[in-house]
Amino acid sequence: MMEKLLFLHIFLFCWRSLNALFTVEAPKSLYTAELGSNVTMECIFPVNGKLKFRDLSVIWEKKDDVRKDVYVLLKGKEDSGSQHSDFQGRIKLLKENLDLGQSLLQISNVKLRDAGLYHCLIEYGGADYKTINLKVQAPYRSITQEVISTGDKEWKLTCQSKGFPKAEVMWQNGECQDLTNKANTSYETGSDQLYRVTSTLTIKNRTRENFRCIFWNKETQENTSANLYILDSTDDVLWTESRLRAFVWPILIVSVLVGSVSITVCIRKAKANKDCRTRMAKPSINITKLLKDKDVHDCRDPSFEDQELKYMQIEKT
Repeated sequence: MMEKLLFLHIFLFCWRSLNALFTVEAPKSLYTAELGSNVTMECIFPVNGKLKFRDLSVIWEKKDDVRKDVYVLLKGKEDSGSQHSDFQGRIKLLKENLDLGQSLLQISNVKLRDAGLYHCLIEYGGADYKTINLKVQAPYRSITQEVISTGDKEWKLTCQSKGFPKAEVMWQNGECQDLTNKANTSYETGSDQLYRVTSTLTIKNRTRENFRCIFWNKETQENTSANLYILDSTDDVLWTESRLRAFVWPILIVSVLVGSVSITVCIRKAKANKDCRTRMAKPSINITKLLKDKDVHDCRDPSFEDQELKYMQIEKT
């Protein structure tokens, strides 16, 4: 720990003069990561031949109100004891890239608190550092819809979602008219640091009309929307997009099942008719054969028996 403090002390006071001989670069000064994903930040430094690992020091730190050590490598040896608890178990330096002059810091399972400024400090014969900014976002992907009839042809349409950073909520009707100024939008933050955004639009005397709530994240330039429908004002019936899906899918499933049963019945009937025709065809062949045989045996002239009887009588006389 004393060695690290000494290194930082020398670095902070002498980096300008050392910078003329040794320069650290950052290919990207800004990284954007999604909550729960992984991100790899990079800075590069001159190696000039084969890397002498024992002469290399790499420090990644986060610049908050209090500086937090993210990763520390001093003269080729890792110092895991100085790592801040916010990053324990989630940090990896890709050492195989150090030979190429690349310091790649990988943060896994990104948290909202990981957002901020990072310093990549390299000491290798000379010393220099670069500042890198990390932004973390949580898109408003899932919108919960709720509709309440307050009576007297009045309804309250509510959309709620969670994300980060704070999003604006806009409302439109089926004709794309802006109704945002008629809505009431509130913001809450929980222990997870996410914004829970709730927006309610109150409408009156609407019949068979659809509405849309749009969550617009200005910082990330992303939006997510949901549709709500009023089908019949006389029955005070209001349908959201999710309810329509819940209603349509069972009908489709039932239709498919009924169709499958009908097809199965038809196939069985067709098979039964085929078997019946087969059984009926076999006796008809036998009857035809019998009739044919009978024709062969009874091919004599009808008067043949009378002539034979007459012949027998003459012979007897």
